[in-house]
Amino acid sequence: MKYPLSLLFAASLSVSPWVAAEVYVTPFAGYSFAASSLDANRDGLDTNGSVSAEESSHYGIILGTTTNHPGNMYVLYSSQSTDLIAGGNFSNERVTSLKLDYAHVGGSLYFPRGDFLPYVTASMGLTQMRPGDDYSDETRFSLGLGVGAEYRLGERLALVADIRAFATFIDSENSLFCDANNCLWQVNADLMWQGQANVGVSFRF
Repeated sequence: MKYPLSLLFAASLSVSPWVAAEVYVTPFAGYSFAASSLDANRDGLDTNGSVSAEESSHYGIILGTTTNHPGNMYVLYSSQSTDLIAGGNFSNERVTSLKLDYAHVGGSLYFPRGDFLPYVTASMGLTQMRPGDDYSDETRFSLGLGVGAEYRLGERLALVADIRAFATFIDSENSLFCDANNCLWQVNADLMWQGQANVGVSFRF
């Protein structure tokens, strides 16, 4: 049975201890880029190449609470609709459509300069890859690191921009994207890297 990360994200909110006085929500959009190529061979064929997620736009939301140090704690959900592309000896062919989602919990540390607040952030959670054509979902543990800045327009409103890098842990020599009969690829990789550039608007309550 398939469980999209958006459902896990919603479930995590129902048990999160949001006890601080100031809670915020930040819808955002951006561009996912620089996804690392994974060495692979098509299952059943003696041909080597690579597979990767194609660059494309994404959207997401962050829900969090401020802390005293100063910083925040948050839950992040990001969703990208893209394609899985085969390269190398596979001549950059499109394999299938791909939904690439991140559901993370994390925290940020601010370095305030008046209304301008640069920050560093780190997170951990799950990456879910959901291909089309009835192939299996693949869910893996992942970590995130980023830098960004917030500019407060008032007491309750701020603009936010950041750059994040996500590292998804993939077992070496692991078959990915299987249906009832076979698997599409045999992947030889430990990590899949992907970058994100994001802009959003933060509302505080």
